[in-house]
Amino acid sequence: MASDAKRPKWEAESAEVVDEPLQRFLQWCHKVELTISSKVYLSKEGTVAKYGMLAKQDIEEGEQIFSIPRNALLNQQTSKVKDVLEESKTTLENTSGWVPLLLALMYEYTRPQSHWTPYLSLWPDFKALDHPMFWSKEERDKLLKGTGVCEAVETDLTNIQKEYTDIVLPFMLSHSDLWDPEKHTLDLYKSLVAFVMAYSFQEPLEDEEEEDDKDPNPPMMVPMADMLNHVSNHNTNLEYTRDCLRMVALRDIHAGEEIFNTYGEMANWQLLHMYGFAEPHQENSNDSADIQMSVVLKAALQLSQTEEDQRLLTEKWNLLCDMEMVGDVGAFIFSKKCCLTDTELYTTLKILCMEKDEFKVFQEEREWEEADDEDEMAQALSNEGLPGLAPAWRRLLYTAAGITLDHYEESLEADRKLLEDQEVLAKLDSRSRMALQVRYGQKKILQRLQQLTQSGASTSKTS
Repeated sequence: MASDAKRPKWEAESAEVVDEPLQRFLQWCHKVELTISSKVYLSKEGTVAKYGMLAKQDIEEGEQIFSIPRNALLNQQTSKVKDVLEESKTTLENTSGWVPLLLALMYEYTRPQSHWTPYLSLWPDFKALDHPMFWSKEERDKLLKGTGVCEAVETDLTNIQKEYTDIVLPFMLSHSDLWDPEKHTLDLYKSLVAFVMAYSFQEPLEDEEEEDDKDPNPPMMVPMADMLNHVSNHNTNLEYTRDCLRMVALRDIHAGEEIFNTYGEMANWQLLHMYGFAEPHQENSNDSADIQMSVVLKAALQLSQTEEDQRLLTEKWNLLCDMEMVGDVGAFIFSKKCCLTDTELYTTLKILCMEKDEFKVFQEEREWEEADDEDEMAQALSNEGLPGLAPAWRRLLYTAAGITLDHYEESLEADRKLLEDQEVLAKLDSRSRMALQVRYGQKKILQRLQQLTQSGASTSKTS
């Protein structure tokens, strides 16, 4: 259906617009010519979290819900300090590519007369952000041990501290007319990192085939689009055009429904780490669980019978490292339906489970340079294919899943009882409930992996 975007009705209609910051933001949207359909409204009532957008009337598939002109996007190019940031582009280079945007945000956020104040005022103190980076280490370790979130947060905090100390602070001191370390503190920087993690967008590169060879586009803040909440089964999609960004309905949306965008195919641990929330595990079709690559080696060594077997496994592992299939840091990722890192895992299982003579021939003939069929590998490591793997392969996967399950603080059964006891569940704080969804979703995937490979767990060693 053709676009039916209209200027919004800026005055509150009944209880639809009730707070002044939101009213000022809507007036700002009108000023920057951000168009919005009359069929939707913003509210904190009836949404899954914080602000959200709801349908007042039925919306048809393909209908435009709102349109944002590119000059209404907030990034280093649209900030008041764009020239200074551009001049220092080389100085501000870093791994994440976020420093210029974060400096622009610090400047605009603390400048009362900023053009962006009505937008940024929707987050008056960032206390609504509840990323695990703001939890105590003790709380993270207690609630999220084994999920991968703790390690990701520790990496984030280390990088934020180093980035601020080594790049941001020296830059601000050399531009003291624009930034003040007394005001633009590490704590503010950390909050803005979480803000960018939770609310920014990254425009896809034009040529998808060359994405791996190019630096990704830097993140940007997209007013209005960042008001939409996320679910994996979303009903809208953000489209990028030369002049504007458009939010378009992916299916018919009925009056009273919340308008949902997607942040991508995100597992619950990623949602909690990057956005500060998690979906109910059964509703997140993109949920996944990791088995660390090093754990597969640990499982293989645990299953080995002799010191000679262990030496051979080490030799095999070194070859896999040379092939760039595994590493000291890295994980095999399992979704609800299959292994998402099928090439790496298939090759790892194949080589680790080879008999000694077979492995020697494999090394000498360098057959590993000829890859196995990708479709066959994917099928073999799907839920349908796992029970048909060789017994030694199944035993290795079963053991690795068991070692991973042992890393969690609580057992699967303990978490299941928590989830099923509605009275106890209702008394948990939001952090405990979100962490529970993350843990339990991962454990269910690992349990399913064990169920699918269990028949090989006690089988005698074969290739």
